Amino acid sequence: MTVATGARRAASPALERYEAVIGIEVHCQPKTASKLFCRCRADYDGAPPNSLVCPVCLGLPGVLPVLNRRAVEHVLRVGLAIGATIPAVTRWDRKNYFYPDLPKGYQISQYQIPLAADGRLVVETSEGPLTVRIRRAHLEEDTAKLVHADLDGRAVSLVDFNRSGAPLMEIVTEPDIRTAEGARRYAEELQLLLRTIGASDADMERGQLRVEANVSVRPRGSTELGTRIEIKNMNSFRSVERAIAHEIERQVAALEAGEPLRQETRGWDENRGLTYVMRVKESEDDYRYFPEPDLPPLRIDPAWLEAIRTELPELPAARRARYRDVLGLPPADAAVIVGDLEATALFETLLAAGSPPKAAANWVTGEYLRHRKGGSVPAERLAPARLGPELARLIALVEAGRLTLANAKAILAAHLEGGEAVETLAAGYERIDDAAAIERIVDEVLAANPAAVADVRSGKDQAVRFLVGQVMKATRGQANAARAEAAIRSRLGQADGAQGPTGPAAADQGPTDPAAADPGAEPSP
Repeated sequence: MTVATGARRAASPALERYEAVIGIEVHCQPKTASKLFCRCRADYDGAPPNSLVCPVCLGLPGVLPVLNRRAVEHVLRVGLAIGATIPAVTRWDRKNYFYPDLPKGYQISQYQIPLAADGRLVVETSEGPLTVRIRRAHLEEDTAKLVHADLDGRAVSLVDFNRSGAPLMEIVTEPDIRTAEGARRYAEELQLLLRTIGASDADMERGQLRVEANVSVRPRGSTELGTRIEIKNMNSFRSVERAIAHEIERQVAALEAGEPLRQETRGWDENRGLTYVMRVKESEDDYRYFPEPDLPPLRIDPAWLEAIRTELPELPAARRARYRDVLGLPPADAAVIVGDLEATALFETLLAAGSPPKAAANWVTGEYLRHRKGGSVPAERLAPARLGPELARLIALVEAGRLTLANAKAILAAHLEGGEAVETLAAGYERIDDAAAIERIVDEVLAANPAAVADVRSGKDQAVRFLVGQVMKATRGQANAARAEAAIRSRLGQADGAQGPTGPAAADQGPTDPAAADPGAEPSP
């Protein structure tokens, strides 16, 4: 087994004798305006502590919960997306435990009859497709937040109840994952699914998606499960992979040394790269579940469920398959586009405008993502609805041979910087295909570079690329580079295209960047 701790490394002999068994629990915040059982605002980011509270989410005596319909819809949406079974009737349960962040001393959750059960999600790993069975997806209320601080030189723990009562969706897998990489890929694919169907923003940095792993190891060939240890505090997908890889190694080392393992909850220390004991793990019996008396059973109307089903968009796996198998995109391009919702929206806009799929994919995975990640372009100018029509016109100009690719990139940059229309910007960058015009420029370049001409005539073919670069520089990248090269070779007594691009396809394309013909040449403006 290969274990990843950031960079991949060879497995130790001990690890080769053991197999990891991994299950993942994900808590994510559904996209709702209010909390699960009251009207307090659910978006608590940046709010002053304890400013978004009421008697219901503070758990004061005598209050009654009122269920948030939209939160239920989001869990049903997830259930349908993973092919889960949706019960005709579900109910709510009380999960009892005492902790400072739980004002009522219990959490309203679901235990015996979740909103969705027995689903699955297929993810791609370096070892091939992995099918992860999903045991359940249910809804519960979130806890408050403990804030550990220094107050006048004293270490204190404070409680912020703004998060208390926010809706929380818990998605639990079967122990189907065997590697740290597989766990990371599952978490990434689930996040993408949640965002695609609009159930959650699932932002790990904002605490909207929290991943916990249950890890055990056993001798290879064994069917018995080992001692299950839960890992918390993994705040990024990289941390998920590193923490699980470390915990697998730690458990194997303990077993090899004859040390017993106990069921416990461990935290992940990102800086030190290790897990540490938080507490002995509770069992289900410790929670003393019983039916919630303040909420009646929830009946799922078949018509309601069907309406939710019809609203589901194309799911990531199906979209990737369509891009590969129908549109002919390379798997890597399909994965990059589908993995980014804004890139997907832009690509679909380009397709609707008639752009060739491969050309559209190249622009989306290349220039679009480069400009977006650069951070200097206002977000509104990169919005697919605004950028899509302009980029489609630019692609059409390149496909029609009116612009070189290099100048098209310059035009896109100018459009994103100043907002001027592509058609207006392109007026000064029309590609020069006229043979006589190119030959005149070639003659000027040859006259100005006698040393390079001598090098070509002495057999140094690299000098041809330098001369082509000078032609491109003189024409601001507008000249047809293949025709410029042919004219240079013709003038210097070489067969047309003997050492360079040949045929109609070459004449249509030109270099990606005018500076490509001469590493020392300046790119076009």
